[in-house]
Amino acid sequence: MMTRVDPTLPTLAARMTAPHAVVIGAGLGGLAAAMRLGAKGYRVTLVDRLDVPGGRGSALWRDGHRFDLGPTIVTVPQVFRELWRACGREFDAEVDLRPMDPFYEIRWPDGSRFEASGDTARMRAEIARLSPRDVAGYDDFLRDAEARYEFGFEDLGRRSMHQLWELIKVLPRFGLLRADRSVYGHAARRFRDERLRMAFSFHPLFIGGDPFRVTSMYILVSHLEKAFGVHYAIGGVAAIAEAMAKVIQSQGGVLRMETEVDEILVRDNRCHGVRLTGGEVVQADLVVSNADAGHTYTRLLRNTPRRRWTPARLDRTRWSMGLFVWYFGTRGTREMWRDVGHHTILNGPRYKGLVDDIFIKGKLSEDMSLYVHRPSVTDPGVAPRGGDTFYALSPVPHLGHDNGVDWAQEGERYRQKVQKVLEERLLPGLGGHLTASEVFTPETFRDRYLSPLGSGFSIEPRILQSAWFRPHNVSEEARGLYLVGAGTHPGAGLPGVISSAEVLAQLVPDAAVVR
Repeated sequence: MMTRVDPTLPTLAARMTAPHAVVIGAGLGGLAAAMRLGAKGYRVTLVDRLDVPGGRGSALWRDGHRFDLGPTIVTVPQVFRELWRACGREFDAEVDLRPMDPFYEIRWPDGSRFEASGDTARMRAEIARLSPRDVAGYDDFLRDAEARYEFGFEDLGRRSMHQLWELIKVLPRFGLLRADRSVYGHAARRFRDERLRMAFSFHPLFIGGDPFRVTSMYILVSHLEKAFGVHYAIGGVAAIAEAMAKVIQSQGGVLRMETEVDEILVRDNRCHGVRLTGGEVVQADLVVSNADAGHTYTRLLRNTPRRRWTPARLDRTRWSMGLFVWYFGTRGTREMWRDVGHHTILNGPRYKGLVDDIFIKGKLSEDMSLYVHRPSVTDPGVAPRGGDTFYALSPVPHLGHDNGVDWAQEGERYRQKVQKVLEERLLPGLGGHLTASEVFTPETFRDRYLSPLGSGFSIEPRILQSAWFRPHNVSEEARGLYLVGAGTHPGAGLPGVISSAEVLAQLVPDAAVVR
């Protein structure tokens, strides 16, 4: 039987002589960058210090439980479909993406609840149940969110913003859309009920932003959810990362796992490769860093004079909050807790006060709000038969505050507090069913992902740390150096990270031009 050969794939000889690109970091941004470069004809080497691809989107297995370490939802699946299409492949043939309905449930200490979905009539009914006078405000908020999506995501978010003129041109539009107003401030203008103000303003926390201080452009997430839905990949985001790695290998790319880059090598203001921690030098025609932008500029370019991203500038940068994540498994619970779905948000007694403690005061509060992920209701293979797999995520201060938390001392005490909240408000009897357990603190993020200050999402997306003000996808510090991932434009979250590789593809010439 004849083997069908994809005519779009370069021949072995062509791959061997193609320009070489080194991608640092096999997180989702690095994987997407490698796919884009492979599609443009480059010979790609992807280097990562972890043992599996995916970065924050990887997974750990403990006693038959799969713990999805980071992102759990896909909100703009077309960015993945477009990425696969650029490589001559079909995303849905390789990844099993399931729509969530409802998207998630929000619970407050007073016992009230709110289910978010993509159905407008259901959403109006949910709002009317909590606050009938806010239904009209919801319709206005949706129109506001769509306008910001069209401008902030489809326009600015999918092209490079490295030239100051690009920012100057859009300043009037920023003013018209009141980008100076915060996400919470905008929600407060549309909703009178404080619960609804929270429900339509908390989304920046999922990309590391303070809802009371990041630009109202980020209300676009409400449009993303409604227009495209909230999805879950069977096998978790780690399954998407594995599928991406297979595409790269099919293009002739090489993944070097458990290998760390120590320095980006620059000569005459041009990148010419990287040095690994073992001393090996890997020559390259261009280098793409998916390492955190802060790590890239402070560590990997430590011997290169920098004009923009100097140590002083990075010291003034505001970083996203840290994360405390408790991953745990349970036995004999699949039929328990029937009212607990795939995604639940448990609000503490305070909203702004807690956020201020996390972002401004750097204080580990006694109260907490939790995001609880229970993938086993959708993906039974994530846990042993009859059991469940969970994670509970609590936003906490990063490690850079003067009164920093000693997590070696506080970690177990805080985990016990998380368990107590879960038992009282969501999972009664949890302690009697626990099996596997794993805890990540900001110190874990610092050590595992080389994240500055142990931040969960790199640079905070405030208005003066977004677009042109954010680290650019093409570096001004050395020719041939590019950046992708959460710390660069357009920002954190799966849509932003995958879009950063799309912007990269617009900036990098085809391999045939370089050759």
